[in-house]
Amino acid sequence: MNRLLVAVDGAKGSRACVEACVRLFAGRPPPTVILLHVLQYGGPTAVDDLSSDAELAELREALEGTPQLEALKAEAMLATPRALLQEYGFGDLRTVIKSGHPAEEILNGAVEYGAELIVIGNTRRLIDKLMLGDVAQQVANRAAVPVLLAR
Repeated sequence: MNRLLVAVDGAKGSRACVEACVRLFAGRPPPTVILLHVLQYGGPTAVDDLSSDAELAELREALEGTPQLEALKAEAMLATPRALLQEYGFGDLRTVIKSGHPAEEILNGAVEYGAELIVIGNTRRLIDKLMLGDVAQQVANRAAVPVLLAR
């Protein structure tokens, strides 16, 4: 395995992803690990209810005045998983920040970076999944590569 994409969102699922990587690749980490965080403006219902790509593009454009703050938060969120993986000998760690629908951006990132495995946290409660949707399940159902759901 040469490229691994790890989806990081700051929740306890992110820690589960890192721990799963450490256990799975102990002593022989993959050459490249992409740590991906997706900025999601407005939450799932605000974005999912938009009826066209033009409306989504308009929303993104309207919010372009504030991405610096969000990007700084995302970089800080990626720092801990990055440090933990480095501690266990993972060398080529790349951090990527995207914005949009999390499942879509994770799937697109896997293709864009040639990932051979996607690792994503699956630690949310059932009620949260029912109310907000389940990004991990969407990724697992639609990915062209294997997906490891970490708990």
